[in-house]
Amino acid sequence: MSSVLVLNQNYEPLNVCHPRRAFVLVERGKAEVLEHGSGALRSATRSFPLPSVIRLIYLIKRPRPQMRLSRREVFNRDNYTCQYCGHRGHRDLTLDHVVPRHRGGRHTWENLVTACKACNHRKAARTPAEAKMQLLRQPYQPRVSSYYVVYPYLESQEAWRKFVPGWESAPAGYA
Repeated sequence: MSSVLVLNQNYEPLNVCHPRRAFVLVERGKAEVLEHGSGALRSATRSFPLPSVIRLIYLIKRPRPQMRLSRREVFNRDNYTCQYCGHRGHRDLTLDHVVPRHRGGRHTWENLVTACKACNHRKAARTPAEAKMQLLRQPYQPRVSSYYVVYPYLESQEAWRKFVPGWESAPAGYA
């Protein structure tokens, strides 16, 4: 089965859900169908067109989504570039803790950078100052737009694109 885009009352994308969940929201009067998908949900006696995009009747307030801290996301943030020597590439990259973990460094966005294997080995279990190495850019937690949840689906779901302003300029790896 396909997925359904759920929009807030103000047409801001909230999340992506299963068609059965979307159907329940529509049938209970909590959402309206804006677009129908291909296919149908069938009961013993009836057939209902499958929703593709629904909009909630009431405005839902929720915090902005947070980007998950993962190896791939740190590499994306640093543009697959070693933050010590500037070497660029997708191979031989590692994650480096600016302040080593055994010295109290945390596994957070602000303490993780992309490093090539040679620089990571050279820095070893020291801080950049002790290793006489300079960071090209200080690590930071990337800001996420409210469309972060929807980006992975936009390639295959063309009908959703008109509901996601700026989808063409989605971050690398999301559209």
